[in-house]
Amino acid sequence: MTSLKADCSQCFGLCCAALPFSASADFAADKAAGTPCGNLRADFSCGIHARLRESGYRGCTVYDCFGAGQHVSQVVFGGTDWREAPGTASEMFAVFPVVRQLHELLRHLQEAEGMPAAAALRPVLAEHRAGIEALTRLAPAVLAEVDVDARRREVGPLLGRASELARAAVRGRRRDRRGADLVGARLRRASLRGVSLRGACLIAADLAEADLRQADLLGADLRDAALAGADLTGALFLTQPQLNAARGDAATRLPDGLLRPPHWS
Repeated sequence: MTSLKADCSQCFGLCCAALPFSASADFAADKAAGTPCGNLRADFSCGIHARLRESGYRGCTVYDCFGAGQHVSQVVFGGTDWREAPGTASEMFAVFPVVRQLHELLRHLQEAEGMPAAAALRPVLAEHRAGIEALTRLAPAVLAEVDVDARRREVGPLLGRASELARAAVRGRRRDRRGADLVGARLRRASLRGVSLRGACLIAADLAEADLRQADLLGADLRDAALAGADLTGALFLTQPQLNAARGDAATRLPDGLLRPPHWS
C-alpha cells in the first residue's frame, strides 16, 4: 500500500521548490513556482526548519504532502533528483502537486475502508483506491495530465455515503452544515457530534470545548479556528494540515493517527 506519511529524508525538497508562495502573514518572501526556496540546502533539507514560524514561514508548518514528495522522488523519478538531472525539474515540479492531491484522496479512501459501519462499501472503496494508486505510478508526462477533479467527483459521493453510515448511530444529530459559512462563528462548547461540516468555512471560528466527535470535517477550512479543549475523537476525514492550521492546546482531544502540532501552546 502506498505510504501516505511524509518522509522528507526521501524527498528532493519538492514542496520547497515546486510550489509558489507570496509574502504574507504565512511567508516572509515571494517565491515563484519552480524556483527553490532560499532556505533549501544542498542536501534538500530546510535551513530554518527548527524556527520556521519565528522566521515568518508559518505556512510551511501547516503544509503536508501526504507522502507525495518521496513517492515522486523515489518511485516516479526512480531516485534521480532535479539537481543531478536538471532536465527533469519542470516535469517533476508539475507532477508533484498532482500526486499530492491523489495521495490526499487515497488517505480519505483508506480511512473510509477502516470504518466498521461502512463495511459493505469496502469492495468499491478498495477498487477506487487501487485505481488511484495505479495513476500515481504512471509515466511523468501522463501523470502530470491526470484530471484530479474527475477523480474527486467519482470518490466524493462514496466518501459521503461512508460518512453517513459512520454517523448514523450518533444520537441527537444536528442539521447538515455542509459548506456552511461559519467564519468567526461563536461555537464554544457547541454540540456538533456527528454533524456534517464537510467543506464548511470555519476560519477563526471559536470551537473551544466543542463536541466534534464523529463530525465529518472533510475539506473544512479550520484556519485559525480555536480548538482549545475541543473533543475531536473519531472525527471523520480530518487531516494533519487542517489541525496544523488551527489553534488547539494540550486539552484538545484528537482522532487516532493525528499528531498534536508542536506550535500549539
